[in-house]
Amino acid sequence: MMNAFAAAIDGLFADGNIARDAVYIAEGGTPQLVRVVARRADEVTSFGEARLWSETTRVDLRVAEVPNPRPGDRIEIDGEAFNIQGEPVRDRERLVWTVDLRPA
Repeated sequence: MMNAFAAAIDGLFADGNIARDAVYIAEGGTPQLVRVVARRADEVTSFGEARLWSETTRVDLRVAEVPNPRPGDRIEIDGEAFNIQGEPVRDRERLVWTVDLRPA
């Protein structure tokens, strides 16, 4: 029997208004078509008394499609290439990775 959370995640990643196609390329691997949910939010970070604003690019990947993303792996979205930076983080249910990206 399918977990209700897994079914909900599959529905979100299948929705054309929320997710989009991307190409995931593990370092030294072959390209693979995946679905991603992009988050391009601005981030405000405090450093002492200063507050620094920066643009961020994060995407969610399904663990079922990308079981082990690593820093340096590449993701291409709508013709833009990005590299994963930092360690990917999995959600509580262990169904979704959130990865930080930087332009390649």
